[in-house]
Amino acid sequence: QVQLVESGGGSVQAGGSLRLSCAAAGYAYSRNCMAWFRQAPGRAREGVAAIYGPSSSVPYYADSVKGRFTISKDDAQNTLYLQMNSLKPEDSAMYYCAADFGSREICGGTWALNGRYTSWGQGTQVTVSS
Repeated sequence: QVQLVESGGGSVQAGGSLRLSCAAAGYAYSRNCMAWFRQAPGRAREGVAAIYGPSSSVPYYADSVKGRFTISKDDAQNTLYLQMNSLKPEDSAMYYCAADFGSREICGGTWALNGRYTSWGQGTQVTVSS
């Protein structure tokens, strides 16, 4: 069982930045779709960004974060990142790392579907104050 461990969450003021990290224990990132999701209280979990290995592939973003967030991978360090800039209070949520280790299919049109991912991290909290 591959374990995903997120880190980097915290509390910032609006306009600030955070970088989330997701390390995979027991697996080397390869040709799998990796993603970040978030869930605010009372709301459904939503896809934020996704990327397909290798790390040079074109990423996917939710419209709400385009231009502010950047997803990336460090294959040598086996780590997935989410750089979040210009944070807004509505970005406050628990952020989860997810990986589709069940296939080698590109992220494509299903990148934001919870059900395609086989492994999830425990989540890291991001709180943005106005």
